[in-house]
Amino acid sequence: MVKVVVTGIGLVSALGGSLEDSWRNLIAGKSGIGLHQPFPELTQLPLGLIGEQPSELTMLTRMVVASALQDSGLVAPLADDCAVVIGSSRSYQASWEMLARQMYNANHFPTSSFGNWLNTLPHINAIAAARQIGASGIVLAPMAACATGIWSIAQAALLIQTGQCQQAIAGAVEAPITPLTLAGFQQMGALAKTGAYPFDLHREGLVLGEGAAVFVLESAEFAKQRQAKVYGEILGFGLTNDAYHSNSPEPEGKSAIAAIKQCLERSCLKPGDIDYIHAHGTATQLNDQMESMIIQRLFPKGVAVSSTKGSTGHTLGASGALGVAFSLMALKHQILPPCLGLQQPEFDLDIVTTARLSKIQQVLCLSFGFGGQNAAIALAR
Repeated sequence: MVKVVVTGIGLVSALGGSLEDSWRNLIAGKSGIGLHQPFPELTQLPLGLIGEQPSELTMLTRMVVASALQDSGLVAPLADDCAVVIGSSRSYQASWEMLARQMYNANHFPTSSFGNWLNTLPHINAIAAARQIGASGIVLAPMAACATGIWSIAQAALLIQTGQCQQAIAGAVEAPITPLTLAGFQQMGALAKTGAYPFDLHREGLVLGEGAAVFVLESAEFAKQRQAKVYGEILGFGLTNDAYHSNSPEPEGKSAIAAIKQCLERSCLKPGDIDYIHAHGTATQLNDQMESMIIQRLFPKGVAVSSTKGSTGHTLGASGALGVAFSLMALKHQILPPCLGLQQPEFDLDIVTTARLSKIQQVLCLSFGFGGQNAAIALAR
């Protein structure tokens, strides 16, 4: 089997404008979440904003793709067969909402907006990234709710493993702070009122955050030929769907358990081989309960667990990509990132509350999305 390694990372989040800044603030126990009111028609809410105002999808994508290339020592244009797999769960929703407002105010579809509408189809962002790096190979734009980030990385790894390309740019980008997104989550009763507290007894719900993480993936042989630095290896992944409910996880977690078992089997790992789990940890009642039950059922007592959403907010489709980036940094620095906001744990897990040094060789990153999308990916030092 072809080994797939990560040689470059580009990341932006509410914690910082770069991978290094975000990691440094994460380890220091800082949070990028603050109270904001970006839209006058909505009440003030805790949000993970990158700037003072909501970010724009295209700008975030361009920024992280350029950072990933620079980090990997690559210069555009890349090889023709370089794949691009960049997903998003909300995509250009901010643009769609703006267009809907224009239609409502004008009482008809503005003819002048037709070209702009075509430029906001869900796959256009991935195509723009391919143009940016000068690649003309496979372009994919996965949409799998909050599991999108891991789906994207898994798809790219598979393209390399099957010999369809030697390099891929993969990850996910999310700019979800829009009036409709906030109103929708608020209507569901899923939004927190003060902050995100994953796995805490008094957790209130999720905090929406902006963010993006993009990776340069290469075959180990290709990376060795060009003497690239390596963050870690992608060992395997598991992808399943509950086929149960539009937004509630299947109560017994059967499909999520299947995804994790599938991932471990493909990675030639046993549950006891995992040194750290980067949990999905949304700080919602159902998700944290289900995820804790699964970890307790599958893994030996004492495996280190944390969710970084208390620091970044929940970046929806990008959250798994951010999790993979932080997991790779944990492997590189041998530091476990903290689960910020946890005061009184509800579950019997070894949750990392402050950053700590630890010998870690293999880590597991989890994502569970609406519609029962389940994703797990295993990484090694």
